[in-house]
Amino acid sequence: MVIDLSGTATQTALADLVGVTQPTISNLMADGKIPSAGTLGDLLHAYCQRLRAQAAGRLGEAGGLDLVQERAALAREQREGQAIKNAVARREYAPIGLLADVLGMASSAVVDRFDQLENMLSKACPDLPDEAKTAVLQVIASARNEWIRSTGRLVADSIDAMVDSQDDGDEVAELEGGAR
Repeated sequence: MVIDLSGTATQTALADLVGVTQPTISNLMADGKIPSAGTLGDLLHAYCQRLRAQAAGRLGEAGGLDLVQERAALAREQREGQAIKNAVARREYAPIGLLADVLGMASSAVVDRFDQLENMLSKACPDLPDEAKTAVLQVIASARNEWIRSTGRLVADSIDAMVDSQDDGDEVAELEGGAR
């Protein structure tokens, strides 16, 4: 059997040549994946180029995997994971939950000490005028309240910055469950 590759091609002839059905060729042509007209040689060449690109993972099919992009995403995740492991080993990284717990315990300890100050002043300085005690307690209360406001503002600002950088596509390790 002699095949004339220079003649005008039909979908059926190309389908028979490459071993698929005519509707498959029709769909490929309708989707613009191979030319809809040309010689049998041209269409065979286009079909083979498409198969090579598909086998090499250079074609992203609708609803399927684009292997090049998937490999790049995997490499990025592996690089970020290794960066986190390195930061943990250097003791530069801790999970946000742990940091929040430690900060909460430290704040609670400071507040408890501040709450004991009035009784301690009365015992240590029984002759201290009430106006002086009130002034000291007001300064301490103001400092405690500012501590709480500043900590809350710092946390909110940090979270907003992390969300903004994630939306911009930046690679920020802190977003992966920890902070530096």
